Amino acid sequence: MKSKIIAAALFAATAGIVVLYPFDQGNATTSMQTPVTITQAAPQANEAARIEVVFVLDTTSSMGGMIETAKEKIWSIATTLASSQQAPEISMGLVAFRDRGDAYVTRVVDLSPDLDTMYATLMDFHAVGGGDGPESVNQALYDAVHTVSWSQDTGTYRVVFLVGDAPPHMDYVDDVKYYKTLSDADGMGIVVNAIQCGDNAGTAAQWQQIAQLGGGRYFQVGQAGSAVAIATPYDGLLAAISQKLDGTRLYYGSEEERAVQERKMKATDKLHASSSLASRARRAAFNASESGRANLLGEGELVQDVLDGRADLSTIDPDQLPGALKSKSPAEQKKIIADTAKRRDELQREIRELTDKRSAYIKKEIDSTGGAKESLDEKIYSAVRDQAAKVGLEYADESSAY
Repeated sequence: MKSKIIAAALFAATAGIVVLYPFDQGNATTSMQTPVTITQAAPQANEAARIEVVFVLDTTSSMGGMIETAKEKIWSIATTLASSQQAPEISMGLVAFRDRGDAYVTRVVDLSPDLDTMYATLMDFHAVGGGDGPESVNQALYDAVHTVSWSQDTGTYRVVFLVGDAPPHMDYVDDVKYYKTLSDADGMGIVVNAIQCGDNAGTAAQWQQIAQLGGGRYFQVGQAGSAVAIATPYDGLLAAISQKLDGTRLYYGSEEERAVQERKMKATDKLHASSSLASRARRAAFNASESGRANLLGEGELVQDVLDGRADLSTIDPDQLPGALKSKSPAEQKKIIADTAKRRDELQREIRELTDKRSAYIKKEIDSTGGAKESLDEKIYSAVRDQAAKVGLEYADESSAY
């Protein structure tokens, strides 16, 4: 028996420079703003299906197990979201929270399709603080609803997952209480789910009310979660091919644009060097999907832009070309682009084939233990499937993304 059910987490991701520990103050928000109700626009014709998900995570010391296992599960959550028949565009964000008197109250990571940059920061993140019981849940929910850059169209599935083990401080007189924030969320078309870690009775009552007012679901799991995590014989090969796929990226643009691209590549290098084989295998599966393209490529990737007609090699300033093309003739440049595109297609095909084998292996292992109906994975998937259906996203009855 090579499988086991281990703790896992809900989490997610984001753009540019992420705001966990260590933390860049220039990209975080810890404010108390006046609530604003957003009027949603009608969906546009031929508009791509979209999912926007924000995880509101208690990061005090009692949540250490959940945070650590989050590092193993973020990519399977992304793959689960991507498994809709409509191949939605996926953006993720995060509100990490503690309490007043800790190193921070909230730190906000805005919505973005770039999961790599978030994950590279998550790898350095550790749970600290807390200790008095209640935490700043009210502030965290407020920031999730009012500080995050949610879209305004009615065709997007907008969802919050609150994850924690302690009730909110209801004694802070200058807090916006969660019932007011959830009313605002309803007006903005945001569903709020509540996932309780552990069995604190006071937390259960508040979390159940939050889920009810947020139009979402309440889940209760063990202190560190209860998600499926199975090592497979395919993980190492998938991780290696994924790294080769990342090596096909050729970026171009201005110095400012290239600086952003360089940060993304460094984040990718870090996760290849330090994250587990299983995590990298899950990332490979996501990046080979249609929904994962934005995370894989980012902005200003020359090969894809040429293929899609967004860039013409003959009109690009030579100084803005990637180093591998600068000294080449036009014919040589075109050949490099064509060869790289072909190689990328081959690698993605290999990943998809191996992912199918990996999924079959995991299914067999899960079936041998009596199934995973009560796992956190399936509970999240069930919530996503039912809630996203209201905006036209279609999912299979059961998830195969672990």
